[in-house]
Amino acid sequence: MPQIKSAIKRVKINEKKRANNRVIKSGIKVSLKSFEHAIVSKDEEAVAQAYKKAASTIDKAAIKGTIHKNTANRKKSRLALRINRESSAN
Repeated sequence: MPQIKSAIKRVKINEKKRANNRVIKSGIKVSLKSFEHAIVSKDEEAVAQAYKKAASTIDKAAIKGTIHKNTANRKKSRLALRINRESSAN
């Protein structure tokens, strides 16, 4: 453990940020899994709702700085491609 007061504070802050980032990233994974289940079920309404929820979760993570904005855009783009691919296959 650090001895300097500012270093001790920095460790505490980093622990809080790490815990917060884990919650946000876990939320992204949950929303992506629900999107996958919606895709498998082939229910267009459920897919649209799941995409909207996933995109919102990803955007919030990017705004908070948990993930980079380009990473967020790439993830959303891949979701949209997946929707288009599945709809064209039917």
